[in-house]
Amino acid sequence: MDRSTMQRSLKFFLWCALTWAVCLTAPLAKAASQDDLQRLNNRSFSVKMQAIKELGASGDRALVPALTALLEGNLYGRKTDNMVVIGQKSGQVYLLIDPLSGQELGQVQESALAKIGINNRLRRLIRGALGGLTLLSKDPALRLQAAQSIFNSRDVELLESLQQAIAREEDATILAAMQKAQAVIELFHGESLEKRKAAVILLEQVGGQDVRALLSQLVQEPDLHNNHAELYGVVKAALERVEERLRLWNMVGSLFQGISLGSVLLLAAVGLAITFGVMGVINMAHGELVMLGAYTTFVVQDLFRAYLPDWLDWSLLVAVPMAFLVSGLFGVAIERGIIRFLYGRPLETLLATWGLSLMLQQLVRTLFGPTNQEVSNPSWMSGAIQTSQGLVLTYNRITIILFSLAVIGSLALVLRKTSLGLQMRAVTQNRRMAGSMGIRTGWVDALTFGLGAGIAGIAGVALSQVDNVSPNLGQSYIIDSFMVVVFGGVGNLWGTLVGAFSLGVLNKFMEPLAGAVLGKILVLVGIILFIQKRPRGLFALKGRAVEA
Repeated sequence: MDRSTMQRSLKFFLWCALTWAVCLTAPLAKAASQDDLQRLNNRSFSVKMQAIKELGASGDRALVPALTALLEGNLYGRKTDNMVVIGQKSGQVYLLIDPLSGQELGQVQESALAKIGINNRLRRLIRGALGGLTLLSKDPALRLQAAQSIFNSRDVELLESLQQAIAREEDATILAAMQKAQAVIELFHGESLEKRKAAVILLEQVGGQDVRALLSQLVQEPDLHNNHAELYGVVKAALERVEERLRLWNMVGSLFQGISLGSVLLLAAVGLAITFGVMGVINMAHGELVMLGAYTTFVVQDLFRAYLPDWLDWSLLVAVPMAFLVSGLFGVAIERGIIRFLYGRPLETLLATWGLSLMLQQLVRTLFGPTNQEVSNPSWMSGAIQTSQGLVLTYNRITIILFSLAVIGSLALVLRKTSLGLQMRAVTQNRRMAGSMGIRTGWVDALTFGLGAGIAGIAGVALSQVDNVSPNLGQSYIIDSFMVVVFGGVGNLWGTLVGAFSLGVLNKFMEPLAGAVLGKILVLVGIILFIQKRPRGLFALKGRAVEA
């Protein structure tokens, strides 16, 4: 036999062997899956439980749609032939889908189907089985969800599959979730005391709200307390350490929330620190200037959505200078048209700007309507940093904190390093002397007011990312802004920075103790008492005008 004949014979033999293997195994796998699905349609819950356990142990991920539909209440038995199908309601009929192949099987009336019932115990088993079937998925989100499902189900029959997945897992977060699920199974089903104690120690190291709930449940069980005293002591000690760590992380979360609130207050108050602190004008329309900045953000984003949809994520960068210009020009117009006739009469400026605030609110209602406007977060500001201890640091809040620090840093440079800043400080300290030196005090007043109004507009851009854009947006922050300015020191940027973050953190730490409303009242009372002791605030502005 020559060489070519031998090669053809070998190929023919391999082809026959492969065909024989496929023909032998395929029908068996299909029949086994169909048999299991038929058992789900049994009236006995014990039969269903056994079927679900076998499905979870099979490792066949094609069964995931059927189990998911059963968990969601969408798995039915067709009355004509008892075939198990997925039913999706569409109008007056139900669309039928084969749970194994995903093919549509037509449509029927509701009366032609019998819903497969489940109870809470079966739901727990299904979640565990789904976890076992998706542990080796290529999708990281599915693997993480599977590990969490096994943690909740504590099904010992999934331990072998879980250990195989742990050996293959490379993602640190998912690996930690799988190890936590394994520890829970060993804690409840471990054969030795040492293995169960090791599982408790691992759970303690992982921590988190779910671990605390689990350990709290165990501590309250009489069987553990009476019959397993040593393990009970280990669990109780672990629970105390987990709770102590969670309290620490909750404090870190409250601190972040306080700094986040402080950054919002800082942006809203820093413009007021200029108009009120430097110029002595009580501008009750400051909140409406913030609102104009928020609506400018809405308009810019709407234009990008209509004409440059691919660049929508960068609309916020365009909205910042646009909001500064719009609010700043409104501020200059307000100063030239109203404020300059009322210098030295603070109560009259208060009444005039309060009336102006009502007019601006009505103008916005007329142009944009009274309802909230949608301003979406760009993709680079969406999402959050999450830890296993429950701490959530959202990207939009982090961005606003950094943005507020950048704004006040830029403003400090303007006041210290530019001719406008020099003229502003000169007019603040001694208006007559500045005028005699050739400084046009009237235009300095207009530009100063415009600068404060423009920063208020920038604050509106930031607030549009964390709050509703509505005609009443500015009213939510005007009182807090005045509190920040007065507490930190009238006209002092450093005092405004310290005051904003101090009040933000204090508010967030007071809320869990006294509630949101009572907490604000206590903060307000504290500021009033503080001003009685230090009328000029934390950092008093120095100068001839102040001393006079």
